[in-house]
Amino acid sequence: MPFYKNLNPKKGEDRWTAVGLLRLRKALQNSVPPKRLDSRLLLATWNIRQFGGKKSQRTKESLFYIAEIISAFDLVAVQEIRSNLGDFNRLMNLLGSWWRYLLTDVTLGGRGNQERLAFLYDSRKVAFGGLAAQVVLPPIEKKEKETKPAEQLARTPLLVGFRCGWLKFTICTAHILYGAGISSPPERVAEIKKLAEFLAQRASHPDAWAKNMIVLGDFNIFKPTDATFAALRAAKFTIPTRLQGLHSNAAGGKHFDQIAFIAPDLEDKLELSDAGVIDVFKTVFSEKKKDAEFYKRSIGKASYKTWRTYQLSDHLPMWIELRTDFTGRYLRKKMKKAGPSAVMADEVAPPATG
Repeated sequence: MPFYKNLNPKKGEDRWTAVGLLRLRKALQNSVPPKRLDSRLLLATWNIRQFGGKKSQRTKESLFYIAEIISAFDLVAVQEIRSNLGDFNRLMNLLGSWWRYLLTDVTLGGRGNQERLAFLYDSRKVAFGGLAAQVVLPPIEKKEKETKPAEQLARTPLLVGFRCGWLKFTICTAHILYGAGISSPPERVAEIKKLAEFLAQRASHPDAWAKNMIVLGDFNIFKPTDATFAALRAAKFTIPTRLQGLHSNAAGGKHFDQIAFIAPDLEDKLELSDAGVIDVFKTVFSEKKKDAEFYKRSIGKASYKTWRTYQLSDHLPMWIELRTDFTGRYLRKKMKKAGPSAVMADEVAPPATG
């Protein structure tokens, strides 16, 4: 849980924040499974709009809410962190010292938008495996052993190796180019295709750090029937059915964010995994008249519905609960190697005596 010591009950704004936190905590408890130490991983992805950008100007209240949401999970991929890390550092201070992070430098150039990508993780549950890299696509081979540089993604993805319980996995977070405001512009489709194929190849390589590969983040996919979604599936990534029908933009109707897997250890369990999207605006910064009135003096002439997306985000957090305890399967394999006479029940009776 985040630290609340900076909340002063004598201040009206802080009392308002405390009430909002109580509502938010209750909503999270009703929608997200509780954290477990040794059998499940709660994984989330969230594009936090212009986090550190000039337009954001996050208040203390909004940072408390962001911290509360992130703390409900074990590992969170965050997109759209900007060059200025002031708000990010304030967030980490709220989360506590057991929360660690891996953060990229900004991607330079106009298309890079001065953005960073990050993984935030609860070190009591998740262990950094030592592998960390920004994805650089290999050169394109031409005839007569000539090569030419590959066109890189507009915002360089972050690839990291983690361990949680029995589960060892490589995970990549990305923010795919938006480009034209249509469902499947060629540049956006090409970026997803290149990234998905690259990650699939890495996962299948004999020297891969892990056989389980997860890719997640903001893919700017409008709907599951689009070519953008098909490009992800074509590389043999699996998107759990529970996530396919969920929109993840605050305005509704778009399926921008995704969590996809090439994961032999989880292949038969993904469809059983609990998953969802959290509509934070039903709880805080809501459309209720009293909320709009309370913030009126803070936003001036700006639109309240737009202003609040710069306090939280124009994206909703997407999450999935993954199984990380494979003890039973491991022990059954051990018993199978002992021969057909070995007991294969879930509970093994004690050996007979005498």
